[in-house]
Amino acid sequence: MFVSVKIVSIQSSKKNFMLQEFIVQAAWTRRSRGEAAKRPNRKSWKQRTDMYMRPFLLNVFFSKRFIHAKVMHRGTSKVISVATTNAKDLRNTLPSLTDVNACRVVGKLIAERSKEADVFAMAYEPKKNERIEGKLGIVIDTIKENGIIFV
Repeated sequence: MFVSVKIVSIQSSKKNFMLQEFIVQAAWTRRSRGEAAKRPNRKSWKQRTDMYMRPFLLNVFFSKRFIHAKVMHRGTSKVISVATTNAKDLRNTLPSLTDVNACRVVGKLIAERSKEADVFAMAYEPKKNERIEGKLGIVIDTIKENGIIFV
């Protein structure tokens, strides 16, 4: 087995120091000794095409006081539709801004406003260790009931 080690020294105006760069290259690899990998951080096909295959993304946020939901276009990062219980008309009409009824109202508003913007299909990507249940499940189910398809 052949292993190459390369040491590079750099002269500085204030200090002289050695920068040691170790390149370990095995003899049986196809690349030449000094050549690095061509694309070390290339994204997969799914990562590169997902933004075009599923362009509209649902984003839901629950705070202690309000519920916020928006639909964004992935490619341009433009907001297509927004619904929140912090809006003036909902703040004054709903008895509670964070309960199950508020989730249904937000889901219905998102569906209506998305249809007005000609968006009939969207995606939701749950965060790590996030389950689609409880209030989030109610918002998503209400959007589905109002004619939006989740892909």
